[in-house]
Amino acid sequence: MKRILLVEDERQIARMVQAYLSREGYKVEVAFDGEEGWRQFQALAPDLVILDLMLPRLHGLELARLIRGASGVPIIMLTARAEEADRVAGLELGADDYVTKPFSLRELAARVRAVLRRVEGAGSHKVIEAGPLRIDLAAREVRLAGMPVELTPTEFDLLSFFARHPGRVFTRTELLEAIQERSYASLPRTIDSHIKNLRHKIEPDPSQPTYIVTVHGVGYKFQPPREGG
Repeated sequence: MKRILLVEDERQIARMVQAYLSREGYKVEVAFDGEEGWRQFQALAPDLVILDLMLPRLHGLELARLIRGASGVPIIMLTARAEEADRVAGLELGADDYVTKPFSLRELAARVRAVLRRVEGAGSHKVIEAGPLRIDLAAREVRLAGMPVELTPTEFDLLSFFARHPGRVFTRTELLEAIQERSYASLPRTIDSHIKNLRHKIEPDPSQPTYIVTVHGVGYKFQPPREGG
């Protein structure tokens, strides 16, 4: 049974989400403020975190930063604020999905299933190598010059999708549809946040990327190093 940590200070919403996801077959633990959420995260090692942004005692973005510094566990963020800046801030910290209040419990459960399904992967044993970059699709592991690279689930999905289609140019919407099952269809620019994070982790010089290249006016492509180059 997958364990979910829900950090939400609005108790009525928290109890409704807990009850609904429990009926969906998940073990759901609840924390009502950011500090309690951090303590429970450390104690429980959950499979997924659902995290409200506006939390007492420790802001949701700060909690997300702590979680992401300690683990690649998937994070779905909740907020009553609909501004794009808030969504992008969460994504740049490594959140995997974003749900704006008010939301339907059915939609939230679908997002949870989609994120967990991506993490579990398709069971392929293929390993992709591009110069010093090695991507193990089955183990969901990435190494750069032999050293492990810690990626969030969404970052791994994005990188592996790129690597499976070298040289092909994708629009932002195509990338989101491929890795998020249309979760971010209304906000294509959020892909830029994930790519920015990826570049900082795999590129020798993120300001002049060589793996994930911008195609101006279109989108992005994955460019493997040339042999002998």
